[in-house]
Amino acid sequence: MDNLTAVRTFLRVVETGSFARAADSLQLPRNSVTKLVQQLEAHLRIKLLNRTTRRVSPTSDGTAYYERMARLVGEWDEVEDELARARSHPRGRLRVDMGTTIASLLLIPSLARFHARYPDVQLDIGASDRPVDLVGERVDCVIRAGTVTDPSLVARHLGSLPQAACASPDYLAAHGVPAHPSDLEGGHTLIRYVFAGSNRAQPVVLSRGDATVEVKGRYFVSVNESGALLSAALAGLGVMHAPAFISGRHVDSGALVRVLDGWRAPDVPIHLVYPANRHLSARVRVFADWMIELFRESPYTLPPGPPRG
Repeated sequence: MDNLTAVRTFLRVVETGSFARAADSLQLPRNSVTKLVQQLEAHLRIKLLNRTTRRVSPTSDGTAYYERMARLVGEWDEVEDELARARSHPRGRLRVDMGTTIASLLLIPSLARFHARYPDVQLDIGASDRPVDLVGERVDCVIRAGTVTDPSLVARHLGSLPQAACASPDYLAAHGVPAHPSDLEGGHTLIRYVFAGSNRAQPVVLSRGDATVEVKGRYFVSVNESGALLSAALAGLGVMHAPAFISGRHVDSGALVRVLDGWRAPDVPIHLVYPANRHLSARVRVFADWMIELFRESPYTLPPGPPRG
C-alpha cells in the first residue's frame, strides 16, 4: 500500500463526505478509493469512518487521525511546493471565505487575471456574510471587515472601503432628497443591515466637520446579506448606507443616487486573516498581493494605508 496516497484519499473522503465525490475529485475509480481506505484502516487497526447509505462521517478515532494527518500532509505539500516552484509559481488548493459582495463585485470579475497569472492555484471560495471559524471549517484564510484584535490571528491590511448613502430615483421622487442626517429620522425609510449570526444592526454614524450624528430611523426591511441590501435599494425600499463599491456602478448608471454629500462615515478597513500558528503558504501570499492590486485599481476602494476617520 502507498501510505501517502491512502492518507490523501482518506482526507478527501472526510472533506467531501462521500466516497463517490472523493473519487471524482481525485479522478480515481470509486472501488480504488474504497480499497485504499480499507487498507489504511487495516494498517492502523482502527475504524476511521462510519458508513451509512446516506453519508460517510469520521469516527472519533478518524477525526483525531484526520486532524493530525491533514496538518502533516499540508506541511508536506508546502515543503514540496516551495522546493518545486518559486513564489511566482504556487500551486494547490486555496480555501478562502469572504462577504458575498466582495466576492461577486470585486473578486470574481477579475478572477480570470489571477488564473492567468497563477494557473496552478485552485480557489475554493466561500461567499457569505456570516462569521467563519477558520480552524473548525478548515479555511486557509478569510477576508474580514473591521479591526482584527484576536491575538491568535494574523491580519494583512488589503485596503479600505469608503461608505456612502444612496437611494433609487423613484424613492427620492416619492420621499424627497435628505439634506441632513436628521432628515432620515422622519419622512424617510432606511434599509437596515444586521450582522449575520447576531442580528445586531449595523450603526450609521455620519460626520461633517465637528458635527456627528447617529442615525437610527425607521425601516421597512432589514437584511443580513449585502447582496440583498443592494437589491432592496434598487427596488426603491429605502435609503441604503453601505460601502461605496456596492453601490458605485449603480450610481454611475443612474440606477441609484448618492445623498447626504459632505456627510461621511469612517472607512472600513479590510484584512486578509489567517491563524497565527499556520505557516503562510505561497498561495495565501500571492492571493493577498493580488487582492491589494484590486483595491488599488478599483475606483470605489482605497489601497492599504490608514483609513480615513
